[in-house]
Amino acid sequence: MVSGIETRLSRLLKNGKMLCIPMDHGISNGPIEGLEDPASVIYSCEGHGLTSVIINKGILRSMPRPVSAGVLVHFSASTSLSAHPNRKMLTGTAKEAAALGADGISLHINIGGKEEPEMLEQLGAVSEQCHRWGMPLLAMMYPRGENISNPHDPEIVGHVARIGAECGADIVKTLYTGDVDSFAKIVKSTPVPIVIAGGPKAETDLEILKMTQDAMTAGACGITYGRNIFAHKSPEKMVDALSDVIFNEKTAEEALARLG
Repeated sequence: MVSGIETRLSRLLKNGKMLCIPMDHGISNGPIEGLEDPASVIYSCEGHGLTSVIINKGILRSMPRPVSAGVLVHFSASTSLSAHPNRKMLTGTAKEAAALGADGISLHINIGGKEEPEMLEQLGAVSEQCHRWGMPLLAMMYPRGENISNPHDPEIVGHVARIGAECGADIVKTLYTGDVDSFAKIVKSTPVPIVIAGGPKAETDLEILKMTQDAMTAGACGITYGRNIFAHKSPEKMVDALSDVIFNEKTAEEALARLG
């Protein structure tokens, strides 16, 4: 018997793999490069291997037409104008996500700072809501705060990813450690699928494609790249190239040909 979570996950993933564009940056940073018109970026990437997007509820309501990819509505918010930008606050509920027609919920949780306890409480509460409503939960688990000296430290990343799984997330998004072996250990010790964040815009296309290839080799179920897709000169071509690596098991060098 198929559950609501399984049904919605099938709309967020393709063959168990994810190619997702997070586009929730408008609250934290405003209309940054590439996000002046989120709808046009999303529509341009449909049919190019895109499996899902992460957007805030106001953007979802404003879309001119439904999105063919899966939609995770993002319910965490803070702003760069705040005295406490790492303190993420809840902006919605699972019931609201269901009413919006979303396929899942995304939360941002920072671990390692004074704001951590409040965000862990949010994660636990929203996890309970999601499972009551049959709604998948993606937890963006970031090592970030005054107690974190190296956010890419494999021990720290592994701990942070495990927290997301233990608190009830169905998919954990976290940072790539920089090498296949250490990340493979993290994937093995996290009992739910892991996707990696893209971070700042990469210096070259090959760099982001190589990180994708290495993460997939380590056992990641996919990627969630924001600036490295929506701020690219050809977002749909970058999605094509990433799709080749994720779904067709092409090398980064082979996929680079998609970008001309």
